[in-house]
Amino acid sequence: MFESLLIGFGAFANPMVPVGLIIGALIGYMIGAVPGLGPSLGVALLIPFTYGLDPIVSIVTLVALYAAAEYGGAISAILINSPGTAAAVTTSWDGYPLTQQGKAGIALNVSIVSSGIGILVSTLFLFMTAIPLSEFALNFGPTAYFALALVGLSLVSSFSNGSPLKGAIAMGIGLALATVGLDTQTGVPRFSSNPEFFEGFPLVPVLLGLFALSEVLFMVEEGPAGKTKSKPMSGILAVPVKTFVKMKSHLLRSSVIGYLIGVVPGAGASIASFVSYAVAKKTSKTPEQFGKGSMEGIAASETANNAAVSGALAPLLALGIPGSPTTAIMIGALMIHGIQPGPLLFTTNPEIPYTVFAALWIGVPVMVFIGLAGAKFWARVADIPRPAIAAIVAGICIIGAYASENSMFPVYVTLVFGIIGYVLRKAGIPLAPIILALVLGDMLETNFRRAMVISNGELDIFYTSPLTLLLLLVAALSFTLPALRSMRGWYRQKRVCQEQE
Repeated sequence: MFESLLIGFGAFANPMVPVGLIIGALIGYMIGAVPGLGPSLGVALLIPFTYGLDPIVSIVTLVALYAAAEYGGAISAILINSPGTAAAVTTSWDGYPLTQQGKAGIALNVSIVSSGIGILVSTLFLFMTAIPLSEFALNFGPTAYFALALVGLSLVSSFSNGSPLKGAIAMGIGLALATVGLDTQTGVPRFSSNPEFFEGFPLVPVLLGLFALSEVLFMVEEGPAGKTKSKPMSGILAVPVKTFVKMKSHLLRSSVIGYLIGVVPGAGASIASFVSYAVAKKTSKTPEQFGKGSMEGIAASETANNAAVSGALAPLLALGIPGSPTTAIMIGALMIHGIQPGPLLFTTNPEIPYTVFAALWIGVPVMVFIGLAGAKFWARVADIPRPAIAAIVAGICIIGAYASENSMFPVYVTLVFGIIGYVLRKAGIPLAPIILALVLGDMLETNFRRAMVISNGELDIFYTSPLTLLLLLVAALSFTLPALRSMRGWYRQKRVCQEQE
């Protein structure tokens, strides 16, 4: 285990790896600081530019962007009371009051150092849990992999914005898209008379269209928003080390909360920050300061939402299941480089997960330094007019799509899926389940057909294995419980309406 970890640290002997880490962090800060963007969009935009890079350089760059963008949302939250990400909402409750008191530098200092501590501690948890989890999963056969894919698909309710039905519709769209292309066993084209579609829908143009270009269309629809100028800052390095020592219990507890919640697929950094903030307020000696400029509140929020980044990477690396919408996109990035995430990753490509561990640890001081030194500049990113941001993002989408195959076909796919993404978002249908189903669809179908071949078409192969049976039960519960809760809520609402009448 520790010998393999040395492989990860040894990867940084390649000068392109630390360069990728720094570039990813810089882009992540800028993406996170712009309200309405966020890590998912940033990762989707950057994937096309990693084609010509070594897979290790690519994954380090994307992970650094993910972590930095999660923190970047705190910059605009603290300075202009406009959180760049949903996870930074709780940060604004105490960060902006400090800015109004002329202590923006202190707030930013506490937020970036707390974020670094959250990543540092949670990566230790990631190292300790991801490897045993993957070693256990090495025993999986076709039936277990099929059941695992079902478990992954059953998590659509976590990405469904509170509507299981809309999540199911999104999943159906993703599974339908996954059937397009040549049949992997017979070689017969399915729903693809055009040779361009024989390999299925190209993943990068689909990602760019659904996430990035649809956001551009929303920016165009909203028009220029009222500009809120960030305020001048001072005292970026004004917080002494003893301040963090006094908050050590909050920092450690929030790291644990963030990691555990991050491991649960779909829970995400926003839930982690809300839970951590609430716990910190209850356990604080000065709860009355929360909401008025409490450094403990900022520390709890930022530690948890950054610790959730490592948590979301655990199921991605160990099981091939995304822990968040951003990691769902990162699965696509790995597959584009010919790397299949999951339990075999630690044996077939051990340099990938161990370099991720090393990158998160090495990246902490780098990102903290960049965050502290460049806070004044990141703040100005939030001042860029939305029409300019829309034009830049649209340009990157078109260039990235064309660069993916050096042809116009991916560009057309991006434009079509941009419109589809816009329409779906207008209808309230979430986009993350589409990508989740598109990625897991092949795993689901391939392993089901393999199991059928092994058993000569007998379905009892799926319930003779205790592990497969357990995973199928988990999937069944994950599918049915949200629907039951939704029906219960509908009946309750109907009863209330009848009583009022």
